[in-house]
Amino acid sequence: MPEITVTIAGKPYRMACGEGEEQHLMALAADFDRRITALKQHFGEVGDNRLLIMAALTVADDLAEARRQTADAHKQIEQLQAAEQQVTQRTSEAEADLAERIESAAAVVERMVDMLTQPARAD
Repeated sequence: MPEITVTIAGKPYRMACGEGEEQHLMALAADFDRRITALKQHFGEVGDNRLLIMAALTVADDLAEARRQTADAHKQIEQLQAAEQQVTQRTSEAEADLAERIESAAAVVERMVDMLTQPARAD
């Protein structure tokens, strides 16, 4: 199992990760370090523990927002699927109605052809 060293808030941390996950873990650590740095610049020295908690809360907030957006997207998908079913149903009904009208028109045309092709009666 690979081990990497990441630096967060100026402190090195040695961590194990799955094969091929090194770059991903380093990117996550770099993002977390950027959050801590930004918080430190905004709030000053408020203590490492408080900074870690504040940074963790920003991550939790991002996660909550992503979950909300995902839930909204799922609702939109469900609404679109329902709308698609309605359109499909209406299309099927319209096609059936059109087929009936075409058959009816064809029957009228056939009757007219029959009438026109019959020999004229002598009265």
